[in-house]
Amino acid sequence: MTLHSLVRLDRAALAMARAALFRTGPAATFPAEGGLFVRTRPELEQPDMQWHFLIGLGAKRLRIPLLWQLNRDRMDRDGFTIRMCHLRPESRGRLRLRSADPADRVRILANYHATETDRRTFRDGLRMARDLVAQPAFDGWRGEELNPGPDVVSDQDIDAYVRRIAETIYHPVGTCRMGVDDGAVVDPDLRVRGIDGLRVIDASVMPRLIGGNTNAPTMMIAEKAVDLLLGRAALGRDQRRAAA
Repeated sequence: MTLHSLVRLDRAALAMARAALFRTGPAATFPAEGGLFVRTRPELEQPDMQWHFLIGLGAKRLRIPLLWQLNRDRMDRDGFTIRMCHLRPESRGRLRLRSADPADRVRILANYHATETDRRTFRDGLRMARDLVAQPAFDGWRGEELNPGPDVVSDQDIDAYVRRIAETIYHPVGTCRMGVDDGAVVDPDLRVRGIDGLRVIDASVMPRLIGGNTNAPTMMIAEKAVDLLLGRAALGRDQRRAAA
């Protein structure tokens, strides 16, 4: 069963209530049923992409019984999705203050896909995903390709598609980079350079994007910050094993 049958107002409400009350049912599990780390080129030493397999098409709205047919689009159907996450992009953006007024919005230049290597990674990843879905194991489940569509084949068309639909997947880092050089925002003890009594304790202190999800490393940064604030020494390897 895919998420299509649940993306309806009454069914979604029942599924959420069941999950909240009994911790059971489809709403009690995460819809990304599988994951995979891949190398888009055989010469790479480590994976450069993470794939997420979703049992749905990423519906943007809840269907209302009897009325949803009046405004139906091509995504209102059963299906599955492979989402690709670039783990080690070369492109670097910038975040700068607009003025000395803290109420002013900052200037953000994301600068995604600025290098040919980054663009090539998504092209190769998309073609790998297509090859995977074309395998015989998918014969009973595979329908027409909805996005980007079978006509999107050339490098230029794939680049245009990626530019149009890509998002951050909630893992931006580095806007308050840690380091010992003059360009670093915080020092190795998470203290903001030039400002007394202020620390930054989140993923923004990471010098570069890690090759995976940022949740666990951010929790580790917070635990380290607690030790720093309380003046506690870091646990040794044997102590960490005993604590585990």
